[in-house]
This record gives sequence, C-alpha cells and structure tokens, in this order.
Amino acid sequence: MDSSARSSKVHKEAVTLRAVLLVFTGSLLLLLLLASISLSLSSFRDYISGQLADHAQDGATALGMSLSHAIDGSDPVASSSLIDAAFDSSRYLSVQYLDTAGETVAARVEPLGSFGVPRWFMKLADIPLTEGQAEVTRGWRLLGSVRVVSDPQKAYQDLWDITLGLVAINALVGGLGLMALYLILTRTLSPLRELEAQAQAISRRDFTRRVTITSTRELNRVTRAMNQMSDDLGVLFEGQGRLIQHLRQLNNEDPVTGLASRTAFDQRLRVEVESEERAAPGGLLLFQLSDFSEFNQRFGRDTADELLASVAAVVRDFELRHAGVFAGRRMGAEIAVYMPGTGMADNVHWSNELIHAVDGLYSDAAVPLDVTVYGGVAQAGEGMTIGDLLSAADEAMRQAQAEGVTGCHSRDPSAAGHHGAETWRRMITEALESQTVGIWQQPVMRRDGKNVAFYQVFSRIRCDDDWIRAGVYVPIAERFGLMPDIDLLVIDKALEVLTQEPERQLALAVGQTSVADPSFREALIGRLEQEPSLRERLWVGVSEQSIHHHRKPALALALALKKLGVGMVVDHFGVGGVPFTYLQGMPIRALRFDHSFVHNIARHNDNRFYLEQVTAIAHGVGIQVFATGVETAGEWEALQAMGVDGAMGYHLGRPKRVDGD
Repeated sequence: MDSSARSSKVHKEAVTLRAVLLVFTGSLLLLLLLASISLSLSSFRDYISGQLADHAQDGATALGMSLSHAIDGSDPVASSSLIDAAFDSSRYLSVQYLDTAGETVAARVEPLGSFGVPRWFMKLADIPLTEGQAEVTRGWRLLGSVRVVSDPQKAYQDLWDITLGLVAINALVGGLGLMALYLILTRTLSPLRELEAQAQAISRRDFTRRVTITSTRELNRVTRAMNQMSDDLGVLFEGQGRLIQHLRQLNNEDPVTGLASRTAFDQRLRVEVESEERAAPGGLLLFQLSDFSEFNQRFGRDTADELLASVAAVVRDFELRHAGVFAGRRMGAEIAVYMPGTGMADNVHWSNELIHAVDGLYSDAAVPLDVTVYGGVAQAGEGMTIGDLLSAADEAMRQAQAEGVTGCHSRDPSAAGHHGAETWRRMITEALESQTVGIWQQPVMRRDGKNVAFYQVFSRIRCDDDWIRAGVYVPIAERFGLMPDIDLLVIDKALEVLTQEPERQLALAVGQTSVADPSFREALIGRLEQEPSLRERLWVGVSEQSIHHHRKPALALALALKKLGVGMVVDHFGVGGVPFTYLQGMPIRALRFDHSFVHNIARHNDNRFYLEQVTAIAHGVGIQVFATGVETAGEWEALQAMGVDGAMGYHLGRPKRVDGD
C-alpha cells in the first residue's frame, strides 16, 4: 500500500475537530447537569427531612398533651381512640404510646406502600425517618411516652417530581446549547473542511482549488496563507514543467517540425535495433522533398518552415494510425520514420502511403515548381547496427531519387523470412483462441540494488515451437485492435500469479488501443473490483504516447485505478511529446523513463541532466521514478547517482516465465 492510500485510511479513521469539541462540551454539560441535580436534590432532601422531623415532633407533642390533659392517659381504650383519630387525620407511618416499662399501650403502624416512585430512586434518595417523642404525665406522675414517625410518601413524590423537572429543564437547556454549539462550530470550522480538501488536492498536484469561506480572524489568516501557498506551488510546478518541456524540446525535438531531433531519433533507433533487450524486426524509412533548396529560395525561409511543419503534421498523423511508429528530422528536408514489428511488404506499402500523402501536400505548396518526394525503406534484421540500417535505407532512397518520380524503393523487396501483416493477424488470433499466450516477469530493482520493488510482466505468444516477444508482435496487434483481448488475458494470468504468491507485486503495461477502448476499461475495473486483496499489489502501466493521443480515456482509467488503490505507471516517459504538466492533474504513482534515455547515459550529458531534473521534480510531487533498459553496470551506477527509485534491464535481471515451464 502506498503512502497516499495509508494517508487516506488514517483520514477516514480520525475523529473530526467538531466531533471532539461537541463530545467535550456535551460531557461537560452532562457533568454540570449531574452536579446541579445532585446539589439541588441534596438540598431539597435535607429540607424535606427537616419538615418530616418537625411534623413528627409536632404530632408527638400534640398527642402527649392530649393524653396528659384532655383524656386519661392511663385508660387504654381512650388512649387507643385518640391515637386512631390522630393517625387517620394526618400522614403518619407509625404512632405508638408506650408505658414507662416500654410496653405498648396503643399503636397504629402502616408499612410504606407503592405510590408511583421507583424503588431505585427511593433507595438513592433514602430520606431519613426521624422519630418525634413526647412524654405523657398525670400531674407529677410519668405515665409513658408517645413516639411518632411521619409518612415520607409525599416527600418522595415531591422529590421525584422535582428531579424529573430538573432533568427535563437541564436536558432542554443542554440540548439547545449543544445544538447552538453545533451550528456555531459548523459555521466557524467550515473553512477547515475546505482547507482539508485543498490540502488533499495539493497532494494530488491540483493547485487550482481555492477556499473562499470566511470565519474567525485566525482561520481567515490560515485560509489566505493556504491559498497563497497553493498559488505559489502551482506557479512553481508549472514553471518546472515548462522548464522540463523546454529541456526536452532542446534535447529531443527539432525546433521547426516538432519531430524528434536527429540525435534523439538515432538514440531511440539504436535501442530498437541494437539493444539486446529491445531488438526486434522493423522497417526504417528515409524520405526527402526534392528541390527543397529551390523552394526555399523562391518562397522564403518562413514559408519553407511552414511547409516542413505541415509535413510533420502528416507524419504525426501516420504515427497516430500506426502504434509504436516514431519519426525524426535528420537534416534539411529529410525525414526518418521507424516502423517496429513490421515485415518488408508492410514497410513498402505504408511507406508509399506516407510518401504520396506528403507529395500531395508538397506539390500543392510548390506550384509552379515540379517537385517529387522519394524515399527508401530498409528492413532491420538480427545482428544489424544502426549504421547498417541507415546505409541500407539511404541507398534505397538514392535509387528512388535516380528515377525522378515520387515513390519508394526498398533494399530487399523480396523480404524473405518476414511475415506479412495478414500472417501476423492470423498468428495472433490463433494464439488468443488457443490461449497460447504466456507471461514472463522481470525484476524491477530498488536503488539499493538488493530489494525488488515489483516484477514487470511481459507477454509472449506461441508460434510453432517458439515464443515470440511482445516487442515483435505488439505493434501488429495494436494496428489490428487485438491488444484489448491480449491485455485482459495477461491481467487474468497476472491475478492468478498474485493469488499463488501473496508477497509479490506485479506491474503490467496495457496498449494504446486498450486505453482508448471503453469496454476494456470496464472489463479491467470489473476484474479488479472482484479481487480487493490482490489489486493493491498490482501496478498498471500506460505509455506516454497513450496519454498524448487518448488524454481523456487515460485520465478516466487513472482515476478508476486510484479509487481501487491500484498504482498507475507512465511508461516510455520522455518520448510521448506530452507537456510535463499533465502529471499535475492525473493521479500517477510512478513514471518510467524510456530506454532511449538510459542507453549509454554516461556519455550523454544532456540526457543525464534531463533525467536528473525530471527525477527531482517528480519526487517533489510524490511520484516515484523508475528506468528501463539497463544493460551495463555503468548505466545502473549513473541512474543510482541520479536518485531514481529503481530500474530494470538485462544487467539487473532477465525475464523468466511464470505461468508454465
């Protein structure tokens, strides 16, 4: 679980400030209520006890006087009549007339009955039953004594009624007080909720949220400070993003066309052709605009630059329609286009398609000049170097130039040993139908070189007795819209691995057509929703080209993954042509530099500086940084020195199959 997920969990478990204040105030009011009731009841109880004692004493005195003077106290019958009359006429619990020996002469006693007051309250109140006494005399002779105990029933009833009244009044006052406090706190602390939302937005690199609610002076100051900090961070991030974009343009883009510069194109092409990890079949097209120098002289440099920019737009449209294709301007009016995973027949077909599209644009702009566009395409093969491939493509281009008409020549038109597009479609479709899609994993090492951050998952398809790498068949699968099915199959296999290995974390990349396909996103999210215990150990990679060409679907996928706790990784970072500021509004856990930046990085100071700056900025906004394509110890040491969080490559670990022998 990443830091953002842990932070979100802590926030959900934490008690709000308003709740703390309400609980504290409510507890205080409850204590005051209990204290008030206790003191009031204690005072009233003492008062009632005194009244009962006086009542009993008055009754005893009156009876004593009556027995001493009004009647003959020595007459038991007369005494009993007097006591009965006194007992019935007033509220007494007992009235006793005792002789000097302590023997009862006459008495009336009645137990305390039930009268609507709870027994627990009577035990709690426990009003003392004070006994009133008086002597009975005849002249100077003592006849006995009278003992009277008042009935506390009315006292308990009054005490109970007063208690209920006190509780009701205090509860009403306390409830109204708590309600008023709730409203006051809600109004006073409302900026805090907005400030919390603003802080969470800042953690997501969203610096556009503002707090406008006013409250107390202190909170208003905090609000203004937070708004100012958000503004400053937004300006800082945008400035850093523009700086990174400017550095990328200086290092990697041609200023006129916006295509890759010659150096950047050659670096990326070298990885595709010569790298042990990435090398795969593909075709290189070189084409030129004929008589461009004459066009420049006739129409001016500005018009010539506009023409090159228009040609670049046609090339970018070609890149968009053919996944994985990348292009660059070499010099003058010469453009290079690399088509990965293609055979010679497809290379020639697509090259002619592109060249004729450019020719139509150039011919219209160059009227009345008679111009052509000529190109040459060469097939990348095993063991070739970038120099061999460029020489072969240049030789084919010169052959086309010699003919003097728009068209494309190839170095080896027979293209022996390479499959055509339809053959590839059939092979991939058969692999899907027969489920002969295997997955391999490669460790992504932490910067310490000892611990594994996660394992990157790659797919391969079975063809005859060989496993064909993703770098070979994926470009074809993208063109034919087969990647969503492949990606879903790989995801199912990856979830099976996570089930079998509970400590492992896996990362897998999804294709451009998968990102753009709503049904794929729905199926992916549906699978992940059913596996809550597994999805937090899964990373999903989306190429920067996918974000560039499918911004809204990519954002929707990123938000859905974040909601499920699944981290999203931006793959092939740096070659997608996307402004760096897209990281600000997209919930991304990590980015991974493209191979072309890592290859021989120790000898490319511009790439090294670019990676260092991006790493620092990404870390500043909570994004992890990884690299790929590490094939030498020197490359790994350079990346470690730059502070990347981890990397993968053949130097750190080779892919191994995980779903079979």
